[in-house]
Amino acid sequence: METFLGIDYPTLWYLVVGLLFSGYAILEGFDYGAGSWHLFLKKDLSRRIAINAIGPIWDANQVWLIIGGGALFAGFPVMYATMLSAMYIPFMLFLMLLVLRSSAIKFRSAEEMLWWRKTWDIIYFVSNVLISFLLGVVLGNVLQGFEIGHEFSYHGGMFLSFLSPYAIMVGLTTLSIFMTQGAIFLLLKTEGRLHARLTFLLKKGMIFFIISFSITSLYTLIFIPGVTDNFKETPVFFVLPLLAFLAVANVPRLVSMKKYGHALVFSSLTMAFLLMLVAFQLYPTLLPSTIHPDHSVTIYNAASSQKSLGIMLTIVVIGSPLLAGYFFFLYKTFYGKVKLDDTSY
Repeated sequence: METFLGIDYPTLWYLVVGLLFSGYAILEGFDYGAGSWHLFLKKDLSRRIAINAIGPIWDANQVWLIIGGGALFAGFPVMYATMLSAMYIPFMLFLMLLVLRSSAIKFRSAEEMLWWRKTWDIIYFVSNVLISFLLGVVLGNVLQGFEIGHEFSYHGGMFLSFLSPYAIMVGLTTLSIFMTQGAIFLLLKTEGRLHARLTFLLKKGMIFFIISFSITSLYTLIFIPGVTDNFKETPVFFVLPLLAFLAVANVPRLVSMKKYGHALVFSSLTMAFLLMLVAFQLYPTLLPSTIHPDHSVTIYNAASSQKSLGIMLTIVVIGSPLLAGYFFFLYKTFYGKVKLDDTSY
């Protein structure tokens, strides 16, 4: 098996896919989180400002989803096919909600009628909440495993089988961390009475996250089998949960000091460390089988050919600096408080 810097190609591609979806969770996370507060903002002007805070960047942030999905399909086609079979309904709902969310952003302020704006406000709020929740539900199902049988065929149910108690807990935790991230981002982009309102909402969001995260973590340690096996084999990686805890603890401290930029960095690091925990916990498994471990989808039995992975890794090396440069330019250009004008949503 071919390697680069002593790491085999499937493992490298596992890291690439993980990095792409981490970027998506962090950048689109505060977009979804900002939208999940939408109906908590009472005034029409406040809602317009909140939408325009993400206005220049929300569609660019979705690039991470497109690239991540493409990378997953190209690198691990077996995993892509098996997971879509198991999670068909959540993914179809997810795509439908993405369309509704985008439509709400574009159409909400196109007309002055009160009923028009209220309708799109509700659609925008519900779509952001459900997208955040469904992303967590999918992650929860991956962690607890699927009924995967011979030749990676899915033997589980389709209708609502994905809504197990654990998946719901992970979904609520994902929603809570996105809402915390979104409130911090909006605090960076707003001022005046809206800023004061968001300060109050952020406190509620952090309480929501701490409670849901604590319950989900405790359930994971007690009821999800093998969750600490990789950490016992490689104790040095116990630094990951420690770093995640420190990052979580640092967010309220920075918020109380009104250092919202630093708080956003540490809330993003919280998500990054938590996703690293998931990745290390599963490795080298991609989709655990609850029927028999031999039927699990791994990075080795699901990967494309060595030649394909090698070519794609070369493209990643070339494309990564371009992507990083684009997002640096984008966020630098639209840095600062929101100011509404004739071109605003």
